[in-house]
Formats: sequence, structure tokens, C-alpha cells
Amino acid sequence: MSTQPARATVAENVLGKAYDLRLMRQLWRFVVPHWRLLVISACLIPITIAFELAQPYLVKIAIVDHIAVGNGDGLEWLALGFLGLVAAQSVSSFFEQWAIQLLGQRSMHDLRLTIYDHVLGRRAAFFDRMPVGRLMTRMTNDIESINEMFAAGVVTLFADAIKMTAIAIIMFSLDWQLTLLTFTTLPLLMILVNYARNAMRTSFRVIRVRLAAMNAFVQEHLLGIKVVQVFRREDAAAGEYDLINAGHRDAYLSSIRADSLMYALVEAIGILAIALVAWWAARDLGASTSTIATVGLVVVFIEYINKFFIPVRDLSAKYAVMQGAMAATERIVELLETEEPDAPATEIKAGTGPDAAVAFDRVEFAYGDEPVLRGVSFEIPRGKTVAIVGATGSGKSTLIKLLTRLYEIGEGAITIAGTDIRALPPADLRRRVTVVSQDAALFAGSVFDNVALGAVASGRTATREEVQQAVSRVGLDRLLSNRPEGLDAPVGDRGGAFSAGERQLLAFARALARDPEILVLDEATAHVDPEAEELIERGVDERMRGRTTLGSAHRLSTIRHADQIVVLERGRVVERGTHDELVARGGVYAQLERTFHRAGR
Repeated sequence: MSTQPARATVAENVLGKAYDLRLMRQLWRFVVPHWRLLVISACLIPITIAFELAQPYLVKIAIVDHIAVGNGDGLEWLALGFLGLVAAQSVSSFFEQWAIQLLGQRSMHDLRLTIYDHVLGRRAAFFDRMPVGRLMTRMTNDIESINEMFAAGVVTLFADAIKMTAIAIIMFSLDWQLTLLTFTTLPLLMILVNYARNAMRTSFRVIRVRLAAMNAFVQEHLLGIKVVQVFRREDAAAGEYDLINAGHRDAYLSSIRADSLMYALVEAIGILAIALVAWWAARDLGASTSTIATVGLVVVFIEYINKFFIPVRDLSAKYAVMQGAMAATERIVELLETEEPDAPATEIKAGTGPDAAVAFDRVEFAYGDEPVLRGVSFEIPRGKTVAIVGATGSGKSTLIKLLTRLYEIGEGAITIAGTDIRALPPADLRRRVTVVSQDAALFAGSVFDNVALGAVASGRTATREEVQQAVSRVGLDRLLSNRPEGLDAPVGDRGGAFSAGERQLLAFARALARDPEILVLDEATAHVDPEAEELIERGVDERMRGRTTLGSAHRLSTIRHADQIVVLERGRVVERGTHDELVARGGVYAQLERTFHRAGR
């Protein structure tokens, strides 16, 4: 059985307290732009509480001064006043919740944009280590956890604290003895709350870990669904997912037990407090002069006790919200503090290299401790085509990633027109270099949208005529003629409406629409048939005449007409020359040629 779920579980670091001032300060910068909404909500909280807590006192007056003594004069005004307080509380509560919810949505909107921009700005090595499923958890579930905090977390806890303090003050002002008797139950509450807090913290840590593992597992298997089906791994994958899913389900058990126990016991403790008040008040009922006042006092105390214990009863749910929000904030802050910017700024001076279109000068690079390139040096003259050839793992694709600064050079330098690429702004560098790889990435939308994307990357808007020309040059117009929508044909999710070869043709059309200064082909014809490959080569040759091209390929037929061929072996340049020169030399390239001939390529 795969160990992937276990690895994903261990890798997800979940920390967090129910309230962490350092993390709240990190969130504060997203709240500050919308401070007016926070002020509105903060001002309405005490007003709402005042309207609510005034209601029991009116009930006391009605009982003591009117109902108990049979005096109906003015009772209707008390009833109207009570209804007015209820209405005023509802209106105030509505605007209070409206302000805080709107604050949460606007703050989360800004946070989502910040995270998205930050993730897009990370270098390629970051995505090699960070599973997409885990990133999705941070960018969706974690943000929703923080959003929930605005709705039912920190502000509600703040309001509850004010309400409970106000109730205690009112109760002391009415009868300090009854209040002290009522609060003899507080030690029981503190023990219960502490138990629930610890149980839910432990449970929540496990929940978040297993949720991230579940997301990562689902994302991995959905992306590789064809492999799963071809190799008949449906049952095995379902079994592994069942284990992760069951672990995620079971992680809730401790939290459910704590929440249920707290709800039931807080209810019982509240009833106990009411019983103590009733017992204490019963001692005074024998004195007729105080009977009415005692009954009124008991009634109002019962109302305030109920209002006091309701926030405590709901504390476990609010604690879970805060715990989740803090854990989510910790992971988001950790992500935002990732110091791996894509193509970071350097102090390399411009114009320090050879005056070739592209030049690699003693370039070295390693993935971790594994060296991939060892002192690679060669030049691509302006308007010429240079092909890179080598066995799998020789470093061909790595050179291309370094040229576009998806990865940073370890040692040496790469220059374009004499300028070190590290001195160029990433946007300018990638505007000058267009890469077509064997894995064509298409986006939801139409054929036109995907092809025109190349022109957008160059800072201009493509016309339908330009897109049609690019499509025709690679022979894609023949395929589109069978689709009634033509250029408006939908490509589907990740290009699912097209075959692998058709997606490759679309990628070539997109590159041609961009009209690049330097075209890089990274195994770009790996998925197309020979007829389509010939059409592509004809279109590329026409479009790139007089421009610079760098290509890598396993199929030697695609690079035989290059002006120069550079042969890599274990990260070193071992040969260079034209196709005929290298074949005549009888070295590594000649051996590759014989191998491909035997393979029928």
C-alpha cells in the first residue's frame, strides 16, 4: 500500500492557539482598510446588549408594580416598551452583523488576492516541494476558517464578554447575596471549559492534518486519473482514501464528545444556579411585605442567569471556530512569509557578457545535493538555431528552465544580447523568450482565448486575423474545420476537448502569435505525429526566419537541420557541431543516431 497518505499527514504542520496576538496582528493589515465597518460593529455591540439586558428589568417592574398587586395602570406602556426594546435589539443586531460580515468578506477578498499573487510569484522549486492539494487547502479551506471567525468568532466572543460582565454588574446591583450564590457554580464551569478546550485543541490539530492529507490525496489521484484507470488502481486508491477519510472522521470524535458534554453540563449547571436562587429566595417568602419583591427578584435573576449561561454553553463551538482560524492563520502566514520569490532581484550589472543572442557561460546547477549541470558553455548566434541533444537526465530541460529563470543558476552566467538574465526584470526576460514544452498547458476558454494569450504576454492584443494566421501556420485550421465553432471552440478543462497532439499544436500557435525574439522548443513535438510535425516545422521556419531558436528533443529528426547541435552527457557538453559533422565524428551523437534508427525514429 502506498505511503503517500502518511507522508502527507506528517508533512502538514498544524500549530495554533485559540487566540494568538501575533497572528491577529498579521491579519490586522487586511482589516485596517475597512476600519469603518469595524467601528460601526464595535459601537453597535454595547447598544444591542443594552437593549437586550433592559428587557428582564421591565419584566420585573411589571410583576412587582403591576401584576402582583393587581394594578393595570401603565402596564400596557411597559408591554409596548418591552416590544420596543425587542425591536430595537433586532435592528441594532442586524446592522451589527451586517457590518462585521461585510468586514469579513472584504478582508478575505484582499487576503485571497494577496495569497494568490504571492503563490504565483514563487519560484519553480517551491512548487516542487509544495503539493498542490496542500496549497489548495490554504487558499480555500483555511481562508474560509478565518472568514468564519468574523461571523461567529472573535467579535462574538468580545460581545459575549461584555454581555456577561454587564449581567454580573446588574445582578450585583440587584442583590449581591443572590449573585454570589449564583456564581458559586463558576468553578465547575471553569473546570468544564478547560477540559473542553484541551480536548478540542488536540482534536482540531488532528482534523486539520488529515484534511490536508485528504485534499492532497484526492488532487493527486484526480490529476492522474488516467493512470489510475489504466493500471486498475481504482480499488487500491479507494481503499487508501477510505483510510484517510476514516481517520478524518474519527478525529472529530473527541471534539464531538467535548462539545456534547459541555452543552449538557452547562445546561445542568445553569439549572443548578436557578435552583440555588429559588432556594435562597424561598426563605424570604414567609414575610408578606417582601413576597412580591422576592418573586420579582427571582424572575429577573432567572432571566439574567439564562442569558449569562447561553454564551458559556456555546463557548465550545466558538472556541472551535477560533482554534481553526488561528491554525489556518498560522499556515497562511507561514505561506506568505515564504522567501522564495520568482526571479528575485540581483545586483548583477547589465551588459557584462558576450554579444551573442544567448550565451551559457560555465553554468552549473543542482537540485538539492544532486548536480545536474557541470560547467555548461555554448553560444547561440543571432538568427541561428541551436539544438540540445542528450539522454534523459542529461540536463536539457534544466537549461531551458534556467534561461527563463524558473530556477536560479548555481554558478556561471546566462546572457541575452550581452546582458546577464539576472539583471533583467522577469517580465522583460519572459517577454523576449517564449517556451513551447511537451506538456502544453491550456486554460478554460476558447481556442481564440488560448492562442491570443501569447500576444497578451507580449503586451498587445491579438486580432482574430493574427490568431487565424498562427493557427493556419501549424496546420490546426484543418482540425478546427471539423468544429462548427472554429476559433470559438471550447478547449475544455485543461484542454480536455483536444487530443495531446492537438494541444501541442495549440501551444505552437500561441507561441507564434506572441512573435518572440527567442523561441525555445523543449521536446515540443513529442506528442504530434510526423505529418503535424512537418507542418509545425514549416510554420516555425517561416515565422522564425532570421530569429533565434533553441530546441531540445529526443527525436533527432526534429533537430537535424539545426545550425549547431550541442550534445549533453551527465550535465556536461561533450560534443558540438552540425548533424553531418557529429555523425562523421562517431561519438556520442552518432551512437544516439544509431539508437534512434534502430527504434524506427
